[in-house]
Amino acid sequence: MRIVYAAGPGNVIGTFEHWKKGEDDPSQVAVTYSGQFFDVCSALNATGYVITSNSEKKVFKEGNFTIENRPVYLSRKSGILYYIGQVLYELNFILTVLRFRADLVVGNLTACFFVLSLLPLVGVQVIPTLHCVLWPKYAPISKARKLFWQLNRRFFSKDCLAILSLSADVNEQVEEITHHQARPIVNFLSTYRRTEFANITPASQARSPFHVLFAGRLEADKGVFDLLEVAKRFQADGCTDIVFHLCGTGTKLDLLREQVREFGLEASFVLHGYCKKAEMQQMYSLSHVVIVPTRSDFIEGLNKVVIEGVLANRPVITSSVCPALVYVREAVVEVPPDDFGAYGDAILKLYSDRAFYQQKQQSCQQLQEQFYSDSRSWGKALMSILKET
Repeated sequence: MRIVYAAGPGNVIGTFEHWKKGEDDPSQVAVTYSGQFFDVCSALNATGYVITSNSEKKVFKEGNFTIENRPVYLSRKSGILYYIGQVLYELNFILTVLRFRADLVVGNLTACFFVLSLLPLVGVQVIPTLHCVLWPKYAPISKARKLFWQLNRRFFSKDCLAILSLSADVNEQVEEITHHQARPIVNFLSTYRRTEFANITPASQARSPFHVLFAGRLEADKGVFDLLEVAKRFQADGCTDIVFHLCGTGTKLDLLREQVREFGLEASFVLHGYCKKAEMQQMYSLSHVVIVPTRSDFIEGLNKVVIEGVLANRPVITSSVCPALVYVREAVVEVPPDDFGAYGDAILKLYSDRAFYQQKQQSCQQLQEQFYSDSRSWGKALMSILKET
């Protein structure tokens, strides 16, 4: 069997170097999808070709595997040029699939799924992987976006073999665009090793200060300026015991830093920049709660930070914008999307009500096993589809 895997922008070559030694990629917290792909190929004695969108162009070959980094064309453009680049990229991808004489394509690199409808015509099965919602869950769908997803309708309703989906929110949107005539949808979860969280210490019983952790891109649609508004509110109310820690980089880092200085929040709103895995473990150990304030105009994936907060035994504050909520709701304080006042209230509730905080912590422990078991992993979901064909 010959399988092409369309991966994302990660360092799959580095993951392979660890996989062949029987190791997980140490740079990642979750078990990588590419590592699971290598496992599937090994179990099937299949030959694999991985195409990533990594910006460093490179081709690597070893044993039964070829890994090619192929950046997406015109990815920095907008409007029609952006979509032209995506279509051209998919057409070039199809040429590679045909030259490789693939039997199966898994994963996907762009949202132009309708181009992949060409593959079943020449006998190549396709199983896309949907990691993100197809459009922002609470935002109105523009006419252009509706037209775009109409182009993709046939692929999801007739042409693909099955669909791998990371969340119920994705399922609902696929059913919507296919008028409830989608090909079989198989769900999977992010998978973790217990060792990744073994060194995270219990949250301090001392609540002065009370540490709130944000991890992710520093962008407006990730809600970082909403957190700044919450910090300003606490400062105005004389609440000095709550400290925000933001771990990550992004295009709004400099602006955020300027505003932190402008409002005199340096002591209570700390920008740590990019943190490596060991540093993130320290930040989880320091924290009391994790907050994920993604705004409703963002095309959200599962958002692993929600899950990782639960695995670290930290209550999480987020909204239904994050699809992960459905899997860990009991450990979460759910607030309305985009409501920074409600985010502030949720922090104060966890800060002041120890019984409520402990209840959420206990729920964290009860919900963890589903993410440590590989029975719901991407690799097992893919194998379940292949066994039925």
